[in-house]
Amino acid sequence: MRILGLDPGLRHTGWGVVETEGTRLRFVACGTVDPRTEGSMAERLKDLHDALADVLRTHTPDEAAVEETFLNKNPGSTLKLGHARGVVLLAPALFGLPVAEYSAKSVKQSVVGTGAATKDQIDMMVRTLLPGCNPPTADAADALAVAICHGHLAGTKRSWAAGRSDAAAIQALAGGRR
Repeated sequence: MRILGLDPGLRHTGWGVVETEGTRLRFVACGTVDPRTEGSMAERLKDLHDALADVLRTHTPDEAAVEETFLNKNPGSTLKLGHARGVVLLAPALFGLPVAEYSAKSVKQSVVGTGAATKDQIDMMVRTLLPGCNPPTADAADALAVAICHGHLAGTKRSWAAGRSDAAAIQALAGGRR
């Protein structure tokens, strides 16, 4: 499965693509979308959308995962981030992808092992888990961490669901022999 991880921001949105096969992870690509800083909010959001659409067309992910945002002390900044987050959620949905959301704490816990991990710890673990990857920015590293988190958690859910299905099949077979 190919996963697109996204770390939303109006000035810098990180993106990272990872492939998973069972519990194995493989780095595909990463980068940062940097919409222009001048122009209207609508123009900046369109730039963000268009750049994300290019990433989606180029890397053809199967699923997307987005980091949830935290509330900022400045309501104006929080509102602007919310606009960008809306575009980040919408872009993969327009391509027909399921979109999962994870808190920053969940991402850190999944990738580093502690919800209080620093940016440096996240970057180090992303590089460890994805050999050959060299994220150009902290936003790209964060996006890869979101993709890794989704790969871990979605893979666990699929394994658990398959285990339940296997158990149900075994129970049905055992019941059919009586």
